[in-house]
Parts: sequence; C-alpha cells; structure tokens
Amino acid sequence: MNIVIATDSFKGSASTFEVADSIEKGIKNLEPFASINKFPISDGGEGTVDALVAASNGKFIEKEVTNPLGEKVSGRLGLLENNIAVIAMAEASGLTLIKEDEKNPFKTTTYGTGELIKAALDLGVDEILIGIGGSATNDGGAGMAQALGVSLKDGNGDPIGFGAEALENLEVVDMTNIDNRIKGTKVTVFSDVVNPLCGLNGASYIYGPQKGASEEDVKWLDQLLYKYGGTLEKQLNMPVMNEKGSGAAGGLGAGLLAFCNAEIHSGVNKILEKTKLEDHIQNADVVITGEGKMDSQSVYGKAPIGVAKIAQKYNVPVIAIVGSEGSDIREVYKHGIDLVIDIINKPMDLKKAMENACELIEYAGEKAIRSFELKDKLLKWREPYEFI
Repeated sequence: MNIVIATDSFKGSASTFEVADSIEKGIKNLEPFASINKFPISDGGEGTVDALVAASNGKFIEKEVTNPLGEKVSGRLGLLENNIAVIAMAEASGLTLIKEDEKNPFKTTTYGTGELIKAALDLGVDEILIGIGGSATNDGGAGMAQALGVSLKDGNGDPIGFGAEALENLEVVDMTNIDNRIKGTKVTVFSDVVNPLCGLNGASYIYGPQKGASEEDVKWLDQLLYKYGGTLEKQLNMPVMNEKGSGAAGGLGAGLLAFCNAEIHSGVNKILEKTKLEDHIQNADVVITGEGKMDSQSVYGKAPIGVAKIAQKYNVPVIAIVGSEGSDIREVYKHGIDLVIDIINKPMDLKKAMENACELIEYAGEKAIRSFELKDKLLKWREPYEFI
C-alpha cells in the first residue's frame, strides 16, 4: 500500500511534522509494512517554513524577534536553495504567540515580521518568500514597515507608535531611512485570502473578531485601515487598498505591497508546487490530509483542498483528518475530499483535546486506513452478485 500524508498544522496543538508522524503511527498500528511518504504543507500560515525547508533540504535559522504585544520571543526563518529565504509571519506576529485573554487588535503589531525580513536581508538572499496566515494583528503592516526603517509620523512630525490604534494619528509616511536592500530583493507573498484592505469584506470585518474585536471594534478598525490605506496611496502613489490579498493578515498584504513591492500569490498553490507533491500523489493508493478545523471556508485556498484537487486529477481517494468540523462540512465533499474524520472520539473540552492532539490524531490515522480498506472488502462482497 502506497500512502501519501500531506497535512497542515493543527494550530496551537500540533505542528505539521507532529500531525504527519501521528497519522503514520496510527497507520503502522494496522499496516506495519505500508509505504508512507510524508509532506508537511501549508497555505501560508504557521507551517510555511517547515513545509518549504523540508521540501528543499534547507535549514532553520533562529532569530530573537518582537511578538505581537512587544515581548521578545524566538522566531525562525528558513534558508533554502538558490539563495531564497522563507518567512512565516506567524512566527513573529501570529495569534498562537499570545494568550486568549491578551487578544487586542488595536495594540498588536507586525514589528517582529519586519525583524524577520531584516534577518533575511542580512543573509544576503535574492528572494524572500513570506507566508502571511494566522496573524494576531490589524495594523496594515505598519509595524513591519517601522522595523524596516520607515518612519510613520503624526502632524507634529513625531512617531505615531505601534498597533492599529496608532494609525489614527498618521499623517506622514517618511521612507528616508527604509532598509534599501529590500528594493533589490524579490518579495513573494503566500496568502490564502483575497480580501481587500477595507470594507465589509476587508481585513477588519472578516478577520477582526477572531483576533478579539467586538462588533463595534471592527467598525473603528476598518476606519483606521481606511485612513492608513488612503495615506499610503496618496503619499507613495501606489494603489493598495483594493488589490487582492491586501487585507490578508490584518492588512499586512497591503503593507508588503506598498513597502516591499511584493507580489501576492495563492499560498497553497505555490507551496504545493515547490514541494513537488504531485509527483508522489499520482502513484498513491490513498492520500491523507488534514487541518485544525475544516468547514465551508476551507474551500477558499486552504491547504487540504489544494491537496485534494491534485489527487482528483489521478482519481486517488482523499481522507481528511481534522481537529474539528463545521456544520457546513458538506461543502468540502464537492472539492475532492472523500471522507472527513474528526479526531474527537468522545466528549471532551477544547483544552483536553489540544493537550492530547497527537494521541487523538494517531487513533484517527488508524481509523482512516480501516475506512479505506473497507472499500476493498465491500467490492469483494459485491463480486458474486455482479453476474446476476
């Protein structure tokens, strides 16, 4: 049996490597001699560095950076072949870096992401790949720009400070001291969303609530980004507000377009392309993918759907193992997923599920193979009756 495991991380509980290893362990409980190929994947979120470093035999580099609330943490970037660096903004500015009761999209900053970009520039790379999923921020990439030397000033010429709340006072964007190395470096952004910066489909309204914003908060956050985006367009003569993906990661997409002359691409498509996953899927008997939560929103650029679309080309069945499934899960079955297995096998609270994620994923891996093998048993059961 030839099995491909291509899973995203389960945010906050298991990395892409841990998820794949746990599924493999479950499979081996039942099929110890199965041939298994594991591929960590991502849609641009926290598993981006892992996926691309593994695919290219690259290396990890540790860097002390600033987390969303201004505290120092250890972040990673990857150095790949062909003098390319890969960064996941979640490593420095991600939601998993702060506690639930610390969420505050008015105060969180992308400054640490800018520090990771500077670290990549220090390596002398020719290209930087940036995954921008899983953010805790709503500052439009202002903090990232500040870390690169951009001065954001109020009407008196004083620095405005950090976080979305500081954008209220923004009047001047001073590019005098920006790190000039960024101008000669190609910046490619991986994003799983196409939202514009502002409006009802923008960064604040769509993603603000998961970062701690109330219904009233999102209205004010949207206004702050509207002022910020308008200032960027006027002073830098660069249209960013309505570009696809400009609202990704709390508007970091817009900041990368404006300050780094970045190009935004579908995260999952680019990452799957670079991992050469298709070469292995076409010869597989079954593909097992997964993510922390699967629902109707998963069809919009999430990694497991990207995997399933490749498998569909070769008529390979796809089983998704997930931390939880939404009530609208039926939508994913229209996009190449054949079976969804939730790891929760008995009543338990979220905390316990996250603490025991690897054990639960292992059990689900065994269940996935039992389900796949059941297909062959059913076909054999039908054979005597096909001539009647």
